[in-house]
Amino acid sequence: MVETRSTMLSLGTQAPPFRLADVRTKKPVSLDDLRDAKALLVAFICNHCPFVKHVQSGLVALARDAKARGVAVVGISSNDVAEYPQDGPQAMADEAKRAGYDFPYLFDETQDVAKAYRAACTPDFFLFDGKRRLVYRGRMDDARPGNDRPVTGAELRAAIDALLAGKTISADQKSSVGCNIKWKRGSEPDYFAV
Repeated sequence: MVETRSTMLSLGTQAPPFRLADVRTKKPVSLDDLRDAKALLVAFICNHCPFVKHVQSGLVALARDAKARGVAVVGISSNDVAEYPQDGPQAMADEAKRAGYDFPYLFDETQDVAKAYRAACTPDFFLFDGKRRLVYRGRMDDARPGNDRPVTGAELRAAIDALLAGKTISADQKSSVGCNIKWKRGSEPDYFAV
C-alpha cells in the first residue's frame, strides 16, 4: 500500500466548478446546484482504497451530521476505470448503497475535476464556506489502516463546527494520506506528488 499525501490547496481558493453525474440517479450535480448550502464538503474517495474503507463508516456519520446542519456533501471518484473497473459507475452505485452514502457520489470520468481541486489521494477532503472559499483541506483525523487510532473525524468536524459558528479555523491543518488517485496513463497532473 503506497501512501500519497494531499497537495494542500491554498486556503481561500474559490471552489472550482463541476457538473458530474450522480452514479445512483444518473442526474448531473453541479457546484451551482449546491449554492444555497451554508458550506460545502467535497470528498475525493473511491471504492477499493483501503484508506477510504478504513474511514468509510466515520465519513457516513460525519456527512449525515454535516448535512443536518446545512452543509452540502458530495463524494467524487476520479480513478481511471479502464485500469480499475471496480471504481466504475455501477460499482460506485453499489458501494454507495452498501456503505449508506446519503450524499451524491459523482463520477469524474475525465479527471478534470480532480485536477481542478488539485486532489492527489483518496480520501482527500475540501471544506468551503458559504461563499465557496476553501477553509479546510486535508484529513478527517489521524486514523489510518493499522495504526489502531479510532475514526472520529475530529479534525474535519472541528473545522465544520468552527465554520458554522463563525469562528476562525486554524490554518494548522494536516494533509490527508491515502492511495494516489489512479490517473489515466500520460495524464498525471504536474502537481502530483510521487
